[in-house]
Amino acid sequence: MRRGLLPAVLGAAVLLGGCAAAPASEPETTTSVRVFAAASLTDVFGRIAGEFEDAHPGVEVELNFGGSSGLSAQLVEGAPADVFAAASEDTMAIVADAGLLAAPPVVFARNRLEIAVPPGNPAGVTGLADLARPELTVALCDAGVPCGAAAAEVFDALGVAAAADTLEQDVKAVLTKVRLGEVDAGLVYRTDVLAAGDEVEGIPFPEAEAAVTAYPIAVVADAATPESAEAFVRWVIDDSGALLEEAGFAAP
Repeated sequence: MRRGLLPAVLGAAVLLGGCAAAPASEPETTTSVRVFAAASLTDVFGRIAGEFEDAHPGVEVELNFGGSSGLSAQLVEGAPADVFAAASEDTMAIVADAGLLAAPPVVFARNRLEIAVPPGNPAGVTGLADLARPELTVALCDAGVPCGAAAAEVFDALGVAAAADTLEQDVKAVLTKVRLGEVDAGLVYRTDVLAAGDEVEGIPFPEAEAAVTAYPIAVVADAATPESAEAFVRWVIDDSGALLEEAGFAAP
């Protein structure tokens, strides 16, 4: 301390009751992990992110949900993200083939389709073949997104030509149509039916086994926070099995 400042400092100490003010503490820094995730992961990833943040103070998870195809296109076009969790290996392959992954993806869960109908099933839907009934209003995912590709596989397996009245860009949009009573039936994932509770009814069908959906996850190559991104991926793979099972996902 320079001598010329000493009297002023002592005077300030007197004004503060004879005690010098304590130095201000450094502000806490927060690291963000930006996660692009399939729409069908919305509910369970919200819970997984909360548990991860509790176990990793100072790390905040930013979740961006959407159709896997749209998310992969955004990543290829340069959208910033640290982690990608897709609802199909094909959409993950688009990102991998563009050289945008830090390591090979790992499948962490599987899912299968289920018919969703409004409460009470007013149209009397009993199985997949009913979705070809011309008097029904049916919502499906567009064939370009994983839930739509899976739907096409199960229809082919059964030899059913279902005519969709509306094609949606992600499975949550199909579920919303059913929840609002805008359609008689829709094809969604089993996990979406469970998440909707009593707002919809689910009708399983055996042909769903022909198109089980795999969910891969990976760290993006240019992740801004690679260590935290890798920690989140490991948390999903190693520490989130119970939450995934509770949400209706099958083991990888």
